[in-house]
Amino acid sequence: MNRCVIVGGADIGDPERITGLLYPGDVFVYCDSGLRHREVLMRAPDLIVGDFDSSVLPEETGAETIVLPCEKDDTDTAFAVKEMLRRGYRDFLLLGATGGRIDHTLGNLSLLMLLDSAGARGMIADDRSLITLVSSDVPSTVSDEWAFFSLLAAGGEATGVTVTGAKYPLTGATLTPEFPLGVSNEVLPGQTAEICVTGGRLFLIRDRD
Repeated sequence: MNRCVIVGGADIGDPERITGLLYPGDVFVYCDSGLRHREVLMRAPDLIVGDFDSSVLPEETGAETIVLPCEKDDTDTAFAVKEMLRRGYRDFLLLGATGGRIDHTLGNLSLLMLLDSAGARGMIADDRSLITLVSSDVPSTVSDEWAFFSLLAAGGEATGVTVTGAKYPLTGATLTPEFPLGVSNEVLPGQTAEICVTGGRLFLIRDRD
């Protein structure tokens, strides 16, 4: 099954960098004010969801549309993720998901944990960063094309954290939400950093600048 791209309403300031991440077969879900990104992403919606409290639903889009109530438990983006999981998608890219309201940014980060718990893969991309989740199932790598990378405990402490190929290596460390030990590491020139965790989960943030 193709990847699902979910587009939120936060700013996209570098469309060229973002469109470079897209695949021809991606399925696009636009959430409410995320519809404003249609032209810069150059992709038509396959599905539109939202309560449209922050935008106006276009009259004719040719796409399936789910109109949500304004008062609900899920954000529009969370509803979109759950709906596409229900439809069988297991690979997700979230755009327009960070950099706007901090509450929405933190909520969207939690969706990476929701996806991981559902056995799916998720990534959030913005103008300067890629954010993924590291769990005990699969090690993650970072190439030296990235200026920095950071590791932050996700949803509780992460144990057995090992980092190799980096300026600041770790062996069997414990990272907690209270102490951001893993911020601003660097891949050694010509190497690839590898991150493993034996318990808990980590946010892995790759930063270009």
